[in-house]
Amino acid sequence: MNKCLKITFSFEKMPSNFLRTVIQKHAKNLDIEGIAQAINSSKKVRIIACGIKDSVDDFIDILHKNFSEHAIQDVEIEPFIRDKDYRSVFRIIE
Repeated sequence: MNKCLKITFSFEKMPSNFLRTVIQKHAKNLDIEGIAQAINSSKKVRIIACGIKDSVDDFIDILHKNFSEHAIQDVEIEPFIRDKDYRSVFRIIE
């Protein structure tokens, strides 16, 4: 069964290359497709993650561990209805 989530969070100072070294790396390892985008003006990050339910759940567990290590706040996770085809790739939008 597939699952899609929209994840948003805020940060005071995002570690350099956090989206690539943490988010994208783990998404690729778990065969998660979607996007991650830093919204600089509001110091927020938006992630769309889609994949097999167990993989998406594992991805969320990894994110929570990294969130506590990097003082990330205001985490929101909500179901998401896929509105486009991500073509089995997890992209970082800069």
